[in-house]
Amino acid sequence: MPTEKRFPTAQALNYNEKIFLVDCGEGTQIQLRRFRIRFGRINHIFISHLHGDHYFGLLGLISSFSLLGRKNDLHIYCHPQLEDILDCQLKYYSEELGFIIVWHPFKADATGKIYEDKQMTVETFPLKHRIPCAAFVFREKTRDRNIRKDLIDYYHIPVSEIVKIKKGADFITENGEIINNEILTIPPAAPVSYAFCTDTSYLEKIISRIKGVDLLYHESTYGDDHEEQAGLTYHSTARQAAAIAAKAGVKRLVIGHFSERYKDVSVLLKQAQSVFPDTIAAEDGMRLEI
Repeated sequence: MPTEKRFPTAQALNYNEKIFLVDCGEGTQIQLRRFRIRFGRINHIFISHLHGDHYFGLLGLISSFSLLGRKNDLHIYCHPQLEDILDCQLKYYSEELGFIIVWHPFKADATGKIYEDKQMTVETFPLKHRIPCAAFVFREKTRDRNIRKDLIDYYHIPVSEIVKIKKGADFITENGEIINNEILTIPPAAPVSYAFCTDTSYLEKIISRIKGVDLLYHESTYGDDHEEQAGLTYHSTARQAAAIAAKAGVKRLVIGHFSERYKDVSVLLKQAQSVFPDTIAAEDGMRLEI
């Protein structure tokens, strides 16, 4: 439940100033304004499952998009039933939104790619919760190699050859000399990745899907004192989330989705850090760079 200090789940992933919204709990648009995230840059929303604390803010956000005069298509990736749930509400709200909602439904047990552009992909796979629930992994594609500008003039490389060289080709000079690509270019930065694993029981099947990601968000609803409750409600403890992070060899772990009974989540953070030291406890408005 929402508390005075914690809103339900919603995360904004900024990739080159494109905002990907992951879940949209109650109050999301208030938080977007509070933390100065521009509504106009949100074109893709991913909803993990149909428990209200993960999508109750979506109707209000869509309404505000319309009132603000939005024209761009809004893409929503979700379980098929969400379209039916929102459709009946939107019919009472307005006949015309001013923009198109493009639905991208995926099956509850889906595993695979649900989004791709020139720079990144988004994969989904099922978690283990009381109702169908999906995880999302955002992966940056490997960038082109960086060509050394000083060698462009030195070897008189024409513009038409630069794109090929960035993609790994060697260069042949007018004299027939082959200049190796490794001389002409510098390797790009390693691609980064982010995994979002919300409501789920402890599930080792996901380890292969999130192996080595730069940042893992894993729900940690309970502490060791309520491990039995975690199992009964298909949630995880902070220690269990850390165990998944350790076994998957991720670089950093963020725990969140804390039960409202924990006014101070430091106890959950300590339990997670005892297993996986590079763990952070999520706070509303927290900004992390990957």
